[in-house]
Amino acid sequence: MNPYILATLLFGLGLGTTITFISSHWLLAWMGLEMNTLAIIPLMAQHHHPRAVEATTKYFLTQATAAAMLLFASVTNAWLTGQWDIQQMTHPLPITLITLALALKIGLAPVHSWLPEVLQGLDLTTGLILSTWQKLAPFALLLQIQPANSTILVAFGLASTLVGGWGGLNQTQLRKILAYSSIAHLGWMILVLQFSPSLTLLTLLTYLVMTFSSFLVFKLNNSTSINMLATSWAKAPALTALAPLILLSLGGLPPLTGFMPKWLILQELTKQDLAPTATLAAMSALLSLYFYLRLSYAMALTLSPNSLAGTTPWRLHHLQPTLPLAIGIAATLLLLPLAPTAMALLTL
Repeated sequence: MNPYILATLLFGLGLGTTITFISSHWLLAWMGLEMNTLAIIPLMAQHHHPRAVEATTKYFLTQATAAAMLLFASVTNAWLTGQWDIQQMTHPLPITLITLALALKIGLAPVHSWLPEVLQGLDLTTGLILSTWQKLAPFALLLQIQPANSTILVAFGLASTLVGGWGGLNQTQLRKILAYSSIAHLGWMILVLQFSPSLTLLTLLTYLVMTFSSFLVFKLNNSTSINMLATSWAKAPALTALAPLILLSLGGLPPLTGFMPKWLILQELTKQDLAPTATLAAMSALLSLYFYLRLSYAMALTLSPNSLAGTTPWRLHHLQPTLPLAIGIAATLLLLPLAPTAMALLTL
């Protein structure tokens, strides 16, 4: 892609998200979300491959549906209450409709089925943008409207953690596994949204860091399926040793960074007398942990049948920049000791 066009599209992505962040009017927020969608579509379709075109079409139709629902709900809110202000949502009907529209935008269960299919058709770089940056604007709106009906959010959250766990069990494609991982993590964020918005933000931040690291690992190894992971030891031995830790951090095992948000969320749910919900969420985390362990096993504990020529690529210099990956891995593995600081910040 022409670098000038790429720069324009990335600027459009950033501008759309920023407009949604700073808007207090529903029309402006909707416009930011639309700019976001229109900016990423050429990035998704840049490889003229049938799968990429199919994924782009599915993404466009899904996002257009969600945007139409959002606009309809905001107009309904203005008609019922005379308010266009995002933080002045009082009527339950538009609040529920907007929650549904934003759930469709980010891919929460039960309106999640587009996400694995779309992510499977993209390259890893565009998939990374879709899994991280594209979640920010809808989350900003969800945090602002704070739906009063907590039952819907808890139902969305539990459904997402369970679907994210069950859906990833039988997958062999890494992008689909990462999509189901994304659905499960979004479920954890939504579960605690109305009880502690700051904890949702902390979970979102750790999810972004961990997903960034895992996508970059797969991109550096040029792996798109579980079988291709077996050759990664020959390409980058040190990275292959660290990659299982990144995956276990995504699964939420101590003493890695991913344990912190899960621990704090379970604690908060228990404080809110939602012990059964917390138990179900913790059990669903075990499902996710299984496929992370499966990936770790395929990457670090199996060897691909290699010829002698295939065992030396690690001696060659990588053309991809590795500093972002190094920073991402350090943050993914080592931030758990900052949990007391995070807890102190959350109580401010």
